[in-house]
Amino acid sequence: MTHTPSQRASSWLSDFETALSTGDIHAVTSAFTEDSFWRDLVAFTWNIRTQEGRPAIAAMLRDRLADTAPSHFALEGEATEADGIVDAWFTFETTVARGRGHLRLKATPQGDQAWTFLTTMTELKGFEEKRGDNRIKGAEHGSKKARKSWLELRQEEEAKLGYEEQPYVLIIGGGQGGIILAARLKKLGVPTIVVEKNARAGDSWRNRYKSLCLHDPVWYDHLPYMPFPDDWPVFAPKDKVGDWL
Repeated sequence: MTHTPSQRASSWLSDFETALSTGDIHAVTSAFTEDSFWRDLVAFTWNIRTQEGRPAIAAMLRDRLADTAPSHFALEGEATEADGIVDAWFTFETTVARGRGHLRLKATPQGDQAWTFLTTMTELKGFEEKRGDNRIKGAEHGSKKARKSWLELRQEEEAKLGYEEQPYVLIIGGGQGGIILAARLKKLGVPTIVVEKNARAGDSWRNRYKSLCLHDPVWYDHLPYMPFPDDWPVFAPKDKVGDWL
């Protein structure tokens, strides 16, 4: 009986989760090829690390499996197959977070084994962003004395932060990295201030040489929460990027 790529990926994920839940590290590593790679972005290691080969994967799991308690591995969408490799996206959970990952499977004499495996943390449980079904209402119906508008609340927040309310985080540098980090922290409700030596956000781009454009196509350069419009040049000029920031 021939199994579809999705069936093969789902079966591997199910066996993988069972081995993890029972703490059977040998069974986990046996599900990987000898030349395998497990790339983890924060989800298991609280770091950005690549485990190369079965011994490295086993060492990581001995350190982190008990605390992480991974579960709920589920195929996301449909898996595909090309040149004998099954490609699949999946979701999962740990004790404190939810994550998303990617799997590449190879057919071997021992059965389907993972060649590359990616795990990434997408959100912390209890600190979900207010988006999608969790977005704030915005409108406040009914009569209420001294009700403040969104603008008044925003101005009040700006006036207090750093004076009456101290930030938890200070970000040095208001380039794209600092701005992205600040936006993420604000979504999580973490009081944050960005300090920038230039007069305006984006001046780190405006002040560069006249002909500078981004070296990567615009679709590789989107910022979280604010993707570039679909009519932007393929290679965005520095001043356009500066104004966007």
